[in-house]
Amino acid sequence: MPARAWALLLVLCGTIFLEGIDVAMLAVAVPSIRSDLDLSTAGAAWVMSAYVLGYAGFTLLGGRAADLLGRRRMFLGWLTVFLLFSGLGGFATEGWTLITARFMTGVAAAFMTPAAMSIITTSYEEGPQRNQALLVFAGTAAGGFSLGLVSGGLLTQLGWRWVFFAPVLLAAAILLAALRLIPPETRPEPAAGGFDLAGALTAAGAMLLLAYGIVRLEHGLEGWPLTALVAAAGTALAGLFVAVERRAASPLVRLGLLRKASTVRADLGALLFVGSFFGFQFVATLYLQELRGWSSLETALALMVMGVDAVLAPTLTPRLVARFGNGRVILGGFVLAILSYALFLPVGPDWSYAAMFPTLLLTGLAFSLAYGPLTIAATDGIGEEEQGLASGLLTTATQFGSAVGISLVTAVYGIVGGGLDGFRSALIVPVAMVALGALISATGLRGAKAVNEAPEIPAVLEGPDVSQVATKVTAG
Repeated sequence: MPARAWALLLVLCGTIFLEGIDVAMLAVAVPSIRSDLDLSTAGAAWVMSAYVLGYAGFTLLGGRAADLLGRRRMFLGWLTVFLLFSGLGGFATEGWTLITARFMTGVAAAFMTPAAMSIITTSYEEGPQRNQALLVFAGTAAGGFSLGLVSGGLLTQLGWRWVFFAPVLLAAAILLAALRLIPPETRPEPAAGGFDLAGALTAAGAMLLLAYGIVRLEHGLEGWPLTALVAAAGTALAGLFVAVERRAASPLVRLGLLRKASTVRADLGALLFVGSFFGFQFVATLYLQELRGWSSLETALALMVMGVDAVLAPTLTPRLVARFGNGRVILGGFVLAILSYALFLPVGPDWSYAAMFPTLLLTGLAFSLAYGPLTIAATDGIGEEEQGLASGLLTTATQFGSAVGISLVTAVYGIVGGGLDGFRSALIVPVAMVALGALISATGLRGAKAVNEAPEIPAVLEGPDVSQVATKVTAG
């Protein structure tokens, strides 16, 4: 890629880096925030949950808005909103102000991230160039989260408000670079049937309720009637959304996209893989800090090895994808994750770091193999006019996955009664999630084998245009 293409990619990757570092730093700073603002346990939990609700609740709408209203416009506008509300969080003196700021920051990320990803998928030619760009994007996300753990520990020592002010400075730098590097775009033509307002409202409502129901899973059996009621309401609203989309003249989401096997498989795989990763990271953090008494900075430094995927995803993974294909590399990542989490199941009360190291390293390797190729698979073969929607679906899946993973391990830990037995039982959740993901990914290999064994196209049909069509057909 030419230098300007690399510069544009780095700016867009800065968005996912910003998101990763923001979440990781806050996770480290929550105990200090709780103490300083005198928050209850529930209030402290909502500092994290509000972001998840805003992000998961509006990502689907955010992805489609990029297609309909302009990717550059959505990216720049919501990056500005992210900057402003992150700054508001830094000045918060009351819990409700901080929770509101985190919710709006999540909403901003829900519009900003799919727009950035769809700019990548529409700016770089489908094939090796786009694959490389998406793998760099995936590696940057992991790097932001890993660096955020360490920088969050350091900044919290100076004062937890710097955990909010640091992203403001980074967002401002990205915004200035984006104004210069993202090329102007023509405003998309308005949909023939007008904007699908009913679809937008039912989609946002369903996603918010379902996300809230998932967040409530961490309470375990306590308060289960409300959790069940919220989940049922979210499911009912999701059904209403489907009914609305079937009748809409210009639907917010073309339901045919949800019947594309490769896209659905990639989104489900991303949900399970990311959920297992965040679930394991949450359990490991609790084990090191609560049971072992490690400081937040010591814990962050211990987990840093998982950030190896930030290096391997853009360097090693493209070569593996070129040689073995997307599906096999994804499956390899899931199998490696199963092994990684299983090695941690017999964790003891006084394990040395050397005993933990294989799991932490293999987790980073698994992430580098699976996440980037899943991103490629989720957007591969989608028309340019729906790349924002495809990106939104993928981001929705990853956000729901992280919420499911953390909520389930928390629920299992609480039901067992905490302690070492609680940690061991909770670790079964990420193992089960990646095992299911491996089974789903394996179905894609069977489909790919069937395509590869299809009869060859006669040579008489070869020609400049027909050969391109043939290539697309054989690629699935």
